[in-house]
Amino acid sequence: MRILLHAILYILFCACSVQAQNAMRPQLPEPLTGDSVIHHVVGAADWYANIVGDYRADLYVRGRFKVHKRNILLRVVPSMFRFEEGVHDYIVESQNEVHYSAPDIYDVKMQALTGTFRRNNGEIGNVMDYFNMNIYSSDLLPDKLISPFTENGHRYYYYILDSIFAERTPTEYKVLIVPRYKSNQLVHGFVTVRNQSWTVAEGYLAGRVDQVEFEVRIKMGAEGGEMYLPQRLDIKMLFSFIGNKIGAEYTATYKYRDIKLSGEHPETLPQKRCYNLSDHYRLSVGADTVNTSLAHMDSLRPYPLNEREEALYAGYVARGEERKKMVVEPKSKNRVLWGEIGDMLISNNTFRFNKLNTLKCYPLLSPLQLRYSHTNGFSYIQRFKYNQYFAHDRNLYISPRIGYHFKLKEFYWRCDANFTYYPEKLGRITLNVGNGNRIYSSEVLDRLEQYPDSIIDFDKLKLDYFKDLYVRLENEYEITNGLLLTVGLSYHRRTLVDKTHVYDPNLQDYLAGGLRDAYSSFAPRVRLEWTPGQYYYMDGHRKINLYSHYPTLSVDWERGIKGIFGSTGKYERVELDMQQKFKFGGIRYLSYRVGCGAFTDQEDMYFVDFFNLRRNNLPDDWNDDIGGTFQLLDSRWYNWSNKYLRGHVSYETPFLIFRQLRKYVNLIETERLYGGILFMPRLIPYVELGYGIGTHVFDCGAFVSFTRGRFDSFGCKFTFELFN
Repeated sequence: MRILLHAILYILFCACSVQAQNAMRPQLPEPLTGDSVIHHVVGAADWYANIVGDYRADLYVRGRFKVHKRNILLRVVPSMFRFEEGVHDYIVESQNEVHYSAPDIYDVKMQALTGTFRRNNGEIGNVMDYFNMNIYSSDLLPDKLISPFTENGHRYYYYILDSIFAERTPTEYKVLIVPRYKSNQLVHGFVTVRNQSWTVAEGYLAGRVDQVEFEVRIKMGAEGGEMYLPQRLDIKMLFSFIGNKIGAEYTATYKYRDIKLSGEHPETLPQKRCYNLSDHYRLSVGADTVNTSLAHMDSLRPYPLNEREEALYAGYVARGEERKKMVVEPKSKNRVLWGEIGDMLISNNTFRFNKLNTLKCYPLLSPLQLRYSHTNGFSYIQRFKYNQYFAHDRNLYISPRIGYHFKLKEFYWRCDANFTYYPEKLGRITLNVGNGNRIYSSEVLDRLEQYPDSIIDFDKLKLDYFKDLYVRLENEYEITNGLLLTVGLSYHRRTLVDKTHVYDPNLQDYLAGGLRDAYSSFAPRVRLEWTPGQYYYMDGHRKINLYSHYPTLSVDWERGIKGIFGSTGKYERVELDMQQKFKFGGIRYLSYRVGCGAFTDQEDMYFVDFFNLRRNNLPDDWNDDIGGTFQLLDSRWYNWSNKYLRGHVSYETPFLIFRQLRKYVNLIETERLYGGILFMPRLIPYVELGYGIGTHVFDCGAFVSFTRGRFDSFGCKFTFELFN
């Protein structure tokens, strides 16, 4: 027993001695890894992204272009340069003044522009967004690229320590950035990070955005406030689109002045209750302020042209001289006519009658004008836009549009026109004329109330449908920031589609009744919309609303008056609505919408036609109606009840179901989840769930619906979104 006790004491003594010796030894630092380096950068990224409160800089940009392949389809690409026949190499230079204000607000004013294009108004892939790239932001390009330095970046990237530059002061670490998934929202490359400050010294990032493959080399400043800002960017791009390949190389250099760090000058940041960001936001500059003289650019250029670039300018001047000497035979009228028709069939065309008048025409034969949904089948939509500007930023806007639904065999048209007479207060007069959805009357609705309590099968009903011709005249005015009042009048002329009054004999007792061939309604309307905390900026006299951290609330009231302009019905309509959209890190969004409405005080004939709950027969794009309507609900249900309660929610993220399959489906850019619920007699409740994907070419979604807890239908929606 004594021997055992001595053994235990000896072991304890030895252990204490080892601990004492270890305590006396110097502790080695934890081994550096790519993850640990980026962890330090991410820890300070939010601070670095906002540490610069304000700066001004001169931005010089030089772009060189190479046409590898091109065909006539290049004309459908909006904002693309126009290339000369047989000329493959071009150059463009611009001198710009940049004013940055937190948070991520850029005012870029072009001062000088020269190049070898016959028309210099063009670009490839929104290149200016790359020049304004904030490497510490959670998304490198707005809603396009997830930054490696976002808080949850380890979900999307591997970080590998490549090398340590101990000879530099301070020590720098080169970290490779490898995406975990094959996705157009992720980049690959490397960054070099300074020790202690954990700021980025330089970086190389490559990826793809829409039709453009890009490579960006960033050289950050070395000291002071410039340490957090790019000093030079070298950008390579390759634009590919159906047999077209255009290469571009841009070099951008910054010369900073008046850098103000937010910690030193907190007044540079917008105050919490100051919603006017006019001093911080991007302003437009007229083209007449841009100097296009090559001699003037020679005086601004920070570094000289090389021999190849000088040759490009010399060739451009020589081609201009040759064009002046050439005797050009006038083209025949037929050739000119067919050339103009060809442009209209495949290209976006913008006609500028002068500096104040523009007309935009979308291509007539383009798959981008087609869309498909389960309820409507294929549809074709065409639109035009006319703008005329007046003094003090007053504006006249006219937009006719037409559409045809092949499944329903229905033709739709409408013309929206508005005149902005008081742009500071969003004061505008709006006129809307068009044909609405086909609708049945309240008399049919009242008779269907007697039908047995079960799900209505509209296919078995021979309803009396009415065509709708409407005219709305409204005046909008912002009472105070975020509070918009709309006062107007609406007139509907509804005429019977089938005047034979043939009904299904099994439902004769329920639907029979005398109907007139035409009904009219006249109603004043008042809409009050409130968005608390509305941020905005003033572009001259125009007020431009930006965003709010609060939901938008609205109340919509309409009162049908009998006897005016032949109005035959009396009714009152009230609708309430609330909607909001949240943005999270990593290009994720959550939005919701809830609302209710009712027709009250009815007398004689009226038509259930809600303003917030209806099928949009001429939507602009995927987001125009996808998050706040029902994709599978038969359009006839919208007119079934004189009251409703509904709710919608949608979630959008780059990675969801196909996260592990991006190796094979990297075309997918976003995935979406949808949910909607509707409370209406005989549909309590109607539930619709959906899943969708978004690409730079098209968007599509699949939806399933349930009525009273039982499966109802399944369908899909598809739209072309190329260049939208």
